[in-house]
Amino acid sequence: METGKRKKVYFASDAHLGLDVFENPLDSERRLVRWLDSIKSDADMLFLLGDMFDYWFEYRYVVPKGFTRFLGKLGELSDLGIKIYIFIGNHDIWMFDYLPKEVGAVVVREPMEIELLGKKFYLAHGDGLGDPNLMFRFLRQFFRNKFCQRLYKGIHPWFTVPLGYVWSRHSRKSKVGSEEESYLGEGREYLVQFAEMHGRTSDIDYYVFGHRHIMLDLEIKNRKRVVILGDWITNFSYASFDGSELRLSVFEN
Repeated sequence: METGKRKKVYFASDAHLGLDVFENPLDSERRLVRWLDSIKSDADMLFLLGDMFDYWFEYRYVVPKGFTRFLGKLGELSDLGIKIYIFIGNHDIWMFDYLPKEVGAVVVREPMEIELLGKKFYLAHGDGLGDPNLMFRFLRQFFRNKFCQRLYKGIHPWFTVPLGYVWSRHSRKSKVGSEEESYLGEGREYLVQFAEMHGRTSDIDYYVFGHRHIMLDLEIKNRKRVVILGDWITNFSYASFDGSELRLSVFEN
């Protein structure tokens, strides 16, 4: 299909590729690739809203091994003219120039306000937008500090990559079955609270987040909507927008 005939925008987040909670971790990657293959005929833009990798740190000449199916499919979509935006999450903060060079993606480091097909969107991974956990907020600032990143780069990947995966695995597994894994309610869900506060002084139509691993489509004040995308660990979910409807769906194949 010609680029000019493409009309849909797609959103997904939190694949955590590399996380070993599956009997065969490649199954999740293959399913994600099948979804990407299914959207390539009508997608104009693809927004991946963070934590697509369970751990990612780029050295000047070294990146984590694996993910070849996923990266290859992104390269194919980019070559077809589909614009790809990859947001850093709290697990894959350390993206630099590899993905822009290899697959033509734009790496997004901060929340984005953008008009898509006549509607205004606020897009973000979701970490740092009101999370009440003080330790998480401290670590977020620590991991984003450029001086700390330079120090980390000075350590050989033999040590940093296993350390990164152990840390990430512990972080994810500690949340399985906890209250954090379910919807906390409009009065306690901090991404909803953020959207409600931000929406008081903005003309945003849709707030779309990842991070929380829950599927949520909620209308808030002034007919604005908050969508939390779920994940590709248990939900296999995504959102699509065709100019008239923002739909949250599950990929069944």
